[in-house]
Amino acid sequence: MAIQKEFVLRYRGSGHVRFQIPQKACEPRVANAIVEQLLDVPGVSSAHIYQGARKLSIRYDEIGCSFQQLAIRLFKLLADMERDGWFASVQLLHTRKTSVAARLKRRIKQAKVGRWFDEKVHAVKETAHAAKVLGRLTTKGPKAVIKDPEKAVIDFLNDILVLYLIKTHWTRITQQWLVRPFVHRYEWLATFYLFFLLVRSRRPK
Repeated sequence: MAIQKEFVLRYRGSGHVRFQIPQKACEPRVANAIVEQLLDVPGVSSAHIYQGARKLSIRYDEIGCSFQQLAIRLFKLLADMERDGWFASVQLLHTRKTSVAARLKRRIKQAKVGRWFDEKVHAVKETAHAAKVLGRLTTKGPKAVIKDPEKAVIDFLNDILVLYLIKTHWTRITQQWLVRPFVHRYEWLATFYLFFLLVRSRRPK
């Protein structure tokens, strides 16, 4: 489509016209070139392109320049600019920007999928570990329950508590506590003491 056909007349008054223009004509370099050439037209007093609204406003003296003459000059300068490749370079730049944006979106999407997959794998591992913990009561057999039901229940609840604490603090352990152990020394002391109590509770009386 010729660039002139993309300039749509939206308003025509006494000595004032407004056109709806395409985005490629709103690029700063192209817009400045259009305005400068319009100001060279005899009878044109002002020309301005509103890039955000994609509008071209022209004020002119109808005695020195009729609307038909203005339209002919405008379409001619647009045709000359199109022939010289002004709008093609803008379109190419826009295509490149779109291509880069599309690649970034794909990478972000792939990263999100990767994180989602890692989270699911981590969740499966945690579930497997939880199953092992929960299975201790049964793997040790009913003998442990019959022999000392109170200790069996306490051991079971301790396992659940440890599993819950590890799962809740796992991100902090891997990303903060291990990276700066001295800063988080009190957390490590609490962790070691917790494991000490857990091991101590497993000792046969």
